[in-house]
Amino acid sequence: MNLLVAADRDVTLQGHYAGLATRLAAFIIDLVALLVLFDVLGTTVEFLVSTLSGGQWKISNLPFGGGVSLGILAFLYCTYPVAAGGRTLGMAVAGLRVVRPDGSPVGWWQAIVRIIALPLSFLTLGVGFLLIVLRQDHRALQDLIGGTAVVYAWDARAARWRFLATSDKAKGDGLGH
Repeated sequence: MNLLVAADRDVTLQGHYAGLATRLAAFIIDLVALLVLFDVLGTTVEFLVSTLSGGQWKISNLPFGGGVSLGILAFLYCTYPVAAGGRTLGMAVAGLRVVRPDGSPVGWWQAIVRIIALPLSFLTLGVGFLLIVLRQDHRALQDLIGGTAVVYAWDARAARWRFLATSDKAKGDGLGH
């Protein structure tokens, strides 16, 4: 693939609805990040409680302790960054942003409703995610319920600079290089 075409395409996709593959990649990155964060925080809490109590303590000793803790952490991990900046870590890596259907930034309410509705896409045996492929605006069930959309949103200016830098190299810089 010609790098000039790829860079030019990167600039023109800015603001377009994100497809299934990119959203899946962002979701996998977020899932891995969430599990690593949960392990680090869980180990830290277990160490602190064990040290302060003088005995061995595990989160798993609590009834539903691990599941409830993971659920709360997942809710916070997905809600706060989306409400504050429109993206989670995985979305940032994949170049995605959650916005309102008109392109304006999401607020706390949309971020909260969207994450609460996310399990419905799983509980419908994936039909909620199938909407990403079937709908022209690529909105999943949680997007429809939350009043959101996911768009490509990497820094178009940086993509344009990359495009210009590679086009200068492709043309030659006039110095015999």
